[in-house]
Amino acid sequence: MTMVTGAADSGRQTRAMRTDLLREIWINRADYLYVLPAIVVMLIVIAYPIYYTIDLSFYKTPPGLQLKDKSFVGLDNYTAILSSSVVWRVSINTVIWTLGSTVIAFVLGFALALALHRDFFGRAILRAIFIIPWVISAVAASYIWKWIYHSDFGIIGVVLVQLGLVDRPPNFIDSVNTVLPALIVVNIWREFPFVMIMMMAGLQTVPEQLLRAAQVDGASAWQRFWHVTFPHLSGVSTVTILLLAVANFNSFVIPWIMTGGGPANASHIWITHIYELAFGRQLWGVASAYSVLLFIILMTLGYFYVRALSRGERGRPAA
Repeated sequence: MTMVTGAADSGRQTRAMRTDLLREIWINRADYLYVLPAIVVMLIVIAYPIYYTIDLSFYKTPPGLQLKDKSFVGLDNYTAILSSSVVWRVSINTVIWTLGSTVIAFVLGFALALALHRDFFGRAILRAIFIIPWVISAVAASYIWKWIYHSDFGIIGVVLVQLGLVDRPPNFIDSVNTVLPALIVVNIWREFPFVMIMMMAGLQTVPEQLLRAAQVDGASAWQRFWHVTFPHLSGVSTVTILLLAVANFNSFVIPWIMTGGGPANASHIWITHIYELAFGRQLWGVASAYSVLLFIILMTLGYFYVRALSRGERGRPAA
């Protein structure tokens, strides 16, 4: 009898909550009408493409045929992806690209932020110079670095030959062994200014009173940094690293323009491989399955990003 009464009470509470929700929506119906156009646009340009991509990932689409000729194959596309040796090589390239670019760009940008946080003559000029790689278009930067790395006309090879360090200009982006590190260098060159700006903004919020108190207590510069500055920057550091990781995992312009994934798939990462499968080989089903897996990974990173932001909001003192 008690269980029946509890179930009835729970049902009444659920109906009451549903009624309150509908009443709240009706009272604020004008507000919902204002945002309705934006919701419709989001459904058209975001929700429907996601649904269509997920649906297409369960079909086989032979090259050269129309999408109407697709045939349902269930999870075969996902099975083919996970059993392909090319996929695992591309995945390793993606991990190396993402981790290498993120970690080194963060360390370099953080070090420059610490150096430029101190007051000295010419600091503003140096800040402006270091921001230049970030404001340059990724397409323009890719073509510039492609010429810098050129095996015959590249400035790096010419300088190395003139200095007598090598007999002939090295093939940075034409060699399987050096192409991925060469691309990571370009990506780091473009991304470290973003880290520098984020960390300089974080350094502005470190309480000077704590630093002075630690100095009075006899703490060295390293101890003040490790026990005062660095813990205070944990929130902005987490957000910066997650933003870099998401951007690098989904990076397309630099690898595709500079190498197109070559030579021999040595510089292919997930996003470029998906592009080649879809628009090069017209394997829309396999490319869609790839995209679904990439979407899941990015959503996971996005979840941690939102958690980091929420933790920062909870830790912020109320005004």
